[in-house]
Amino acid sequence: MRGAHEPSTAHIAVLLAETMAVLRPALQTGAAVRCVDATGGRGGHSAALLAELGAADALLVLDRDPTAIAALRARFAQDPRVRVRQARFSALANVLGTLGWNAVDAVLADLGVSSPQLDEAVRGFSFLRDGPLDMRMDPEAGVSAADWLAAAPEREIAQVLREYGEERFARPIARAILRAREQAPITRTLQLAELIARTLPRQEAGQHPATRSFQGIRIFINHELEELNAFLPQAMHALRAGGRLAVISFHSLEDRLVKRFFRADDYRVSVDVPLRANELPPLPWQPVGKALRASPQEIRANPRSRSAVLRVAERSPRHAA
Repeated sequence: MRGAHEPSTAHIAVLLAETMAVLRPALQTGAAVRCVDATGGRGGHSAALLAELGAADALLVLDRDPTAIAALRARFAQDPRVRVRQARFSALANVLGTLGWNAVDAVLADLGVSSPQLDEAVRGFSFLRDGPLDMRMDPEAGVSAADWLAAAPEREIAQVLREYGEERFARPIARAILRAREQAPITRTLQLAELIARTLPRQEAGQHPATRSFQGIRIFINHELEELNAFLPQAMHALRAGGRLAVISFHSLEDRLVKRFFRADDYRVSVDVPLRANELPPLPWQPVGKALRASPQEIRANPRSRSAVLRVAERSPRHAA
């Protein structure tokens, strides 16, 4: 029987109908359409996009995880419209350049960790399954969580847990990690999860005590916020006039970055500048509607969707690529 905190083994694309609905207007160009799924995963959103496309259209699918790339290539091997590339989504502009795509009609990014990554103990993401403490989305690049924890100073560990995991007890956890590693290296997921559970003075109902710490370490190890900051402007600038960018976030740090970027704050004129409304420069893109969240029905069918937030922005005609 599956535990109360244990994720489903099947990956279900979140906010699927809502995402297709907000991207559909950008796909109705009357010409050949080019789309990007920047976080292919197991291909749920990619398959839905393909169902919207015609025979002359094309879809680029990216993922940094080699296991996901293998699954995507197998799933879409018979569809000539699909190009699959192993790359971080922060490399979007470079990949588009190699394809000779000067502009695209729609870009989608579903952030976070997929269910297969969580469910494979060897990947080291799960605090419920014992495995090597890795947490890298690309196991062949970067430093593993175990190697980082073995050398990082207490202040750095606490900062990561507090800033990326929003963990209130970051300092006691960091102190406990340093004490533990003096006795033996911390190399297993359950070893770290149990250490955190013993350290917390109190636990939140319905949430595993290691949730925030594992989130913070994962975000840090994979440079997820830096990747997102690099990806957003590349994706937006790749869009044609009227093209749309849809981003699904799963925690407040990601969503805050997306919301701020979509508002185009960096392009707004200061309130101290005396300009009339018709003298204000047009914004390069604008949010489309309000943020969308999963329905109660979807949350019941897929608990992972509970924290998902979908935001969409559209490229303005005068600033399009």
